[in-house]
Amino acid sequence: MRITILTMFPEIFAGFLQGPVLKRAQERGTARTELVDIKEFADGSYRHIDDSPYGGGAGMIMKCGPVISALKSVKTADSRCILFSPRGRKYTQEDAHRFSREKHLIMLCGHYEGMDERISRYFDEEICMGDYILTGGEVCAMAVADSVVRLLPGVLRQESTEDESFESGLLEYPQYTRPKVFEGLEVPDVLLNGNHSEIRRWRLKESLRATMERRPDLLDGKALSEEEIKLLEEIRKEIL
Repeated sequence: MRITILTMFPEIFAGFLQGPVLKRAQERGTARTELVDIKEFADGSYRHIDDSPYGGGAGMIMKCGPVISALKSVKTADSRCILFSPRGRKYTQEDAHRFSREKHLIMLCGHYEGMDERISRYFDEEICMGDYILTGGEVCAMAVADSVVRLLPGVLRQESTEDESFESGLLEYPQYTRPKVFEGLEVPDVLLNGNHSEIRRWRLKESLRATMERRPDLLDGKALSEEEIKLLEEIRKEIL
């Protein structure tokens, strides 16, 4: 897989690209991440890629020319082009899986007050990372790259990603390791008895509990199994 990030500040990614997941993927040839400096496509000795907005207003706006020239320098028929925007659809684990099946993912990191509206016409979709504002899109690009690359074959063990939060539409169950008791806090007995059937049921129940308490929106419209319905009923009775 090829991942291309269009940015004004490629130096921000230096440490990120040396992280264990991306570095392993690149060493194995599973994913190749490249940075394209948008400033290199700006005219003039000062390499301006922004200008004041028509109609007035605060801040500066990213210009079409440099951004689209940078995009065209790397875009192919296999490219999926992503624009980060507060108006986009919120990014989910389902999107991470979908992007992991692409041959080439291009992401544009925005800056300033925004970008010329016409830029969006050159991208396939707009993604929002959450209901908050960041200084630039570099953090978004890192988050998407990390979430996608870790799903590629051979980067992580498959079992390491199967039971994670959001993979089943639920939050993950609690995890414990040694020591058995820490400052009076004990590991649940069910995890120590070696009964895999009971452990599986406990984990599912605690996953449902965490989701119901912290992210009840994830349960809205989710198709629940008979076992999950029964466990939710048990949890509700315990709360009452």
